[in-house]
Amino acid sequence: MFDRGWTDGLPVVPPTEDRVERMLTGTSRNPADLVAVVPPDLVDCTVEKVAINAVMAGCRPEHLPVVLTALEAVCTDDFNMHGVLATTMSVGPVLVVSGPITGQIGMNHGINVLGHGNRANSTIGRAVQLVVRNVGGGAPGGIDRATLGHMGKQGFCFAEDTAGSPWTSLSEERGFGPGQNTVTAFAGEGPHILMDQKSRSADSLTRMLANALLGSVSSRVVMGIDAMLVLSPEHMARYRDAGWGRSRFADELAGHLMVDADSILVGAGAIEEGLPQDFAGMSLPKFRPGGLLVVHAGGPAGLFSAIIGGWVNGPTGSEPVTKEITP
Repeated sequence: MFDRGWTDGLPVVPPTEDRVERMLTGTSRNPADLVAVVPPDLVDCTVEKVAINAVMAGCRPEHLPVVLTALEAVCTDDFNMHGVLATTMSVGPVLVVSGPITGQIGMNHGINVLGHGNRANSTIGRAVQLVVRNVGGGAPGGIDRATLGHMGKQGFCFAEDTAGSPWTSLSEERGFGPGQNTVTAFAGEGPHILMDQKSRSADSLTRMLANALLGSVSSRVVMGIDAMLVLSPEHMARYRDAGWGRSRFADELAGHLMVDADSILVGAGAIEEGLPQDFAGMSLPKFRPGGLLVVHAGGPAGLFSAIIGGWVNGPTGSEPVTKEITP
């Protein structure tokens, strides 16, 4: 199967007829139903084709509804999977699953949440990538032109810890109810760890987070590239103790994410990368409104959070997409 170009470099499960039929029991959808038109080759993809790749990825039948919904999300014009593949920037789909389904199918939102070791997290993201590769034709070295890539492009999927958070969830912030099951697709790079082991106040930690976020992807880029902040339980405890809600946190953080444009103009600090001189004298936000997605997840011990830088946003880039999971 590797020699035929059907795998991502790791072993896959042979998709026998029995295994595919068993996978299809995980959804109420008809096997012949169209799920998405998959880029870059714009190929019609049915539920059955997704099930075949889900078997290959190692999914269980109960994972299939999440895989189907995630594929629908990344195949929208807003997400722009073709562009995510074709860019030389090292980004790929980052999938955040929210709602009761995460517990029902055994997803990980705790220790090593962004890493390996959980079957659902590992295989759901992998299945989506295998569909893009095997059905859509999006293989590395072909349309996929990433200069460096990152291991998350093999499959980057994790659960949001809604039960352990005092805040509204990412899913709720994006217009869904607390009991709804959703997948949010974000075009992101690999996670960058942020360490703050000394801040005991919400204000100090917020300033530290802002310092790190200002350098997300490039310290010379403002408003053009989104990011995701994965806030760990021990860091979240600072905000719980201070009584800060999500909106207070967002407002305080935004104040520390204003950038003096003169400091990042072309040539400033003897650096040739930067903004045109037309922006001289301005104060600009690092992120556009809604351009920083904040998720609560991670193990109970450890004063670490993570920043996942994004790709170009807007009509020429990728927009985060959230969809409700259909059984």
